[in-house]
Amino acid sequence: MDGHIVALGIRDLKYRYGPTAPWVVDVPALDLERGEQMLLTGGSGRGKSTLLNLIAGLIDPVEGRIFVGGTDVHSLHGASRDLHRGRTIGVIFQTFNLLHGFSAVENVMTAMMFSTIPRHEHRGKAEQLLEHLGIDRPNADPDKMSIGQQQRVAVARAVACDPVLVLADEPTASLDPENAVVAMDLIQAICLEKNAALLCVSHDPSMTDRFERQGSLNDLAATDLSAEGAC
Repeated sequence: MDGHIVALGIRDLKYRYGPTAPWVVDVPALDLERGEQMLLTGGSGRGKSTLLNLIAGLIDPVEGRIFVGGTDVHSLHGASRDLHRGRTIGVIFQTFNLLHGFSAVENVMTAMMFSTIPRHEHRGKAEQLLEHLGIDRPNADPDKMSIGQQQRVAVARAVACDPVLVLADEPTASLDPENAVVAMDLIQAICLEKNAALLCVSHDPSMTDRFERQGSLNDLAATDLSAEGAC
């Protein structure tokens, strides 16, 4: 490694659910540059969501290292890891995971709690981002919004802190085909605008035309997909 910092760098990563269980995740090397977008495909239960949880630092690997923005995620612990995750990683969940009882703007503001953005600027920045993404009722309860609007709020929350990496876990699974197209247009465009790398996992075959870079967990186990001079 020559000091070049990638958005995501993975080295010799392995994970399994028990000492004698088969490897669920086995990734020798994978790099994503800022602004790069990759689709990871495969059926349910093949380890795609597990890989995202490892990258986000929600679970620890059995072996290997994961770098996000040049920092080894699993060298951090407790609050330090939470802060790093909040400042560098945005996550778009399959079921949105919006907070009930919070308005759209408050949902976005929760992401800023771990950022370096001054607290008095949170609401204004959240409202501006929601407006940019087509939400003109920032104080509305997401439960009273359409599914497509809820997805926009979830996308706004994911990019609120200008992350270096966005993880999208089956982002169109809860959407009809028309809303799925709109949502993916939005996700890919805002990641490019923010210069964030995008790692999207999905088993939706319609996604394949959207990404120049694609792979499966089987591909990752068999291939070194690192760039020169990672991390």
